[in-house]
Amino acid sequence: MPDEKVLIVDDEKAINDLIRSYVAKEGYIPIQVFSGKDALEAVKKKAPDIIILDIMLPDIDGTNLCLEIRKISDAPILFLSGKGEEIDKIVALSVGGDDYVTKPFSGGEFIARIKAHLRRRQAINIMPEDMKRELYEFPGLTINMLTHEVVSDGKLINLTPKEFEVLSLLVKNPKRIFSAQHLFELVWNTNMLDGDAKTVMVYVSTLRKKIETNPKNPKYILSIRGFGYKFNHHLLDENIS
Repeated sequence: MPDEKVLIVDDEKAINDLIRSYVAKEGYIPIQVFSGKDALEAVKKKAPDIIILDIMLPDIDGTNLCLEIRKISDAPILFLSGKGEEIDKIVALSVGGDDYVTKPFSGGEFIARIKAHLRRRQAINIMPEDMKRELYEFPGLTINMLTHEVVSDGKLINLTPKEFEVLSLLVKNPKRIFSAQHLFELVWNTNMLDGDAKTVMVYVSTLRKKIETNPKNPKYILSIRGFGYKFNHHLLDENIS
């Protein structure tokens, strides 16, 4: 939707200006900043709809900045990096990022990813309240779809927006097996590209660490070898009995 605000956080002026030209051409409102400090101020004062965040900033590491942003905003965060190593992507997604793009990048693919995240966010924001008003309770786990609160063994668990979307999709369809591709396309609302299956693996692994008593032997999010992931539907029976 035009007029949505895109916060661009990159200290390289050429890259920052290039992204500004991409998003402005699509009708979005670009907000340019060149440091982590200015980025936090912009998030607080201008409430961007999506954030493009460079990992290497002069005053703060992008992953640490992401953690700070997540305390005040649930806007999608798309990381930019000159590093293509898998571990960098894993770390970026684990701290609350929603996507990861390596420099140099294709302008068309870049804009497609931005549009996909914005469409997903808009769909959630306009969802009728009666569809959001849902409480799921299982032995040791409670998920409130309205407040996005997750309680595991009596403790409130802090999930990123994408982590919550993955969990809620599995919970609402407990008898259904989702392949990594299907999960990615439903949650990220875009076609899966090379490497995106790893993104799903990272999110499932992080979710297990947060909600499972024993992540290596999960009881909530199960892996079905050769097929994908599913929520343990047997817990529904335990909850009823």
